[in-house]
This record gives sequence, structure tokens and C-alpha cells, in this order.
Amino acid sequence: MLSKFSSLLLLFAFTGYSFATFAETNDPLSVSIRKAGKLNVALASVPPYQVVSPKGEATGSTVDLENMVLKSMGLPALTPAFTEWTAMIPGLVTNRFDYVGAGLIISEQGCKAVVYSAPISAAQTGMYVLSGNPKHLTSIADVAHRPDVKLSTIPGANSSSSYLGYLLTQGVKPEQIVNVPDTQAGVATVIGGRVDAFVIGQFTIPNPEQKALEVVVDKGSPVVGVALAFRKEDIRFRDAVNEHLIPLLRDGTIQKLYAKYGIPNGDAVAKLIAPFNKASDLVPGCE
Repeated sequence: MLSKFSSLLLLFAFTGYSFATFAETNDPLSVSIRKAGKLNVALASVPPYQVVSPKGEATGSTVDLENMVLKSMGLPALTPAFTEWTAMIPGLVTNRFDYVGAGLIISEQGCKAVVYSAPISAAQTGMYVLSGNPKHLTSIADVAHRPDVKLSTIPGANSSSSYLGYLLTQGVKPEQIVNVPDTQAGVATVIGGRVDAFVIGQFTIPNPEQKALEVVVDKGSPVVGVALAFRKEDIRFRDAVNEHLIPLLRDGTIQKLYAKYGIPNGDAVAKLIAPFNKASDLVPGCE
């Protein structure tokens, strides 16, 4: 006759549960979210990866991916909190959000304040220029030797851990740089002639030719990973997210979501993130 413990093992086997899955649903943040019936997530305006409508509804490939993970964890769909990039980590650590879903750069500085999920995207540095690349830009280091060239970028929560930090370390002068709040503003600075290039990840702007732009990839730049961010005390919640997230990053889901929203480069992004399962794979020392 089966013992109660053996019966429990069989129950888990037949219902598809494991001890890890059982444990993940009972971390403090998951319990709090279920009790509240709501999950507040910091998002940004990065269409079509994430779009927040005037009514406060969120759509996009990143939003869909996160909602798939949350559903598999038995949690409600996210409620978007539209937030400026520089306010995301401060808002997270002061409990304004349950986590940051916008996708933050995995950085040494960021790792001091938060814990990251597995990378949901990765890229090298891209310079979005007018079609035809009229200034013939090739790399950030090239720009550093051309004081007539101006660039725009999003500074991020900490300039030393953002694309701005990369510009400065490559020797670009502060007077060559225009800080902008989001991607749309960065594009506008190029189209309006205020700068010669908008600097951000190479895949950030889908179909740039539709905006009369093209991307020049700085092939000497490091691979930068982008991930969800969580409070350090919510590391068990992060681990639970990763358990459901990583399979979706490997089974073709990313490519399908990109195709759904008309985003190119799904295969390239999936290939680029494939070797990385945790933040420390990109930034040693990160949890």
C-alpha cells in the first residue's frame, strides 16, 4: 500500500507539478500579488515591443511574453505603469512596482540595486542614421575623433551602465551628446537634423527604413543584455519567473511574437541570447 508521501509524489507526477513549481507559487511576492489580484509592472514606450494605450492598456511582444510567463505561474496579467527610464529602479526599490518589465540593461551598477531575469533580448550598439549614412559613420570610436558629429541617446537609470556610458568611455565628448527620454524622441532628433545618429541597441527600432533611417552596428561594442528587473528581496520570485521564461526564449516563442507584431530579426535575437541563462553570464558578479 502506498504511503501518503508516495501518493503525493504520484499526484505531482500525474498533474505535471514538481516540487520547484509548488514552491515557486508561494514566494512572498506571488502570495501578495494573488491577495491583491493585481500586478503593477513598470513599462516604457518602445513600440511595438511595448505600447501603452491612452486607456492604460499594454500590448506588444514583450508584454505578451511576460503575460505568458505570469499566466503559467497562476498570476494575473500585468497592469502597466508607464514610467520614464530613469525612474524605474528608484520606483522598484520604493515598492511602486512589483517588478520592472520594460527591459533594463544588465549592468554592474544595476546589479548593485536589483536582480535580473534571464536576458530577454541582447544587442550590440547601433547608430540609427538617415538613410544613406550621409556622415559615413562606422563606429562610436570614429565619432570620438569627429567633434562635428552629434549623437543622441537615452541616459538610463545610471549613465555609467547605459549607452551613454559607452559613448563616454569611447571618448565621445559630452558636448557631442543629446540626452532624450525615449526612443521616439531619439528618432525625432535624427529626422529633425539635431543630431547625426541616435545610439541604442541594434534591434530597438524595427523596420527603420520606414522612418527613412538605417542602423550602423558598432561591431566592436560588447553584447548588451536586456532583462526584467526585481527587488533583491524578491529573488525567489525572479527564480520562478526564470523557470517559466527560459523555455519560451528557447522554443521559438520569441520568433512567433516578433512575427505577430511585424518585428524583424527574431531569429537573430534568439540566437544572440541563446548562450545566456542568467545575468552573470553577461556581467560577472550579478546574481
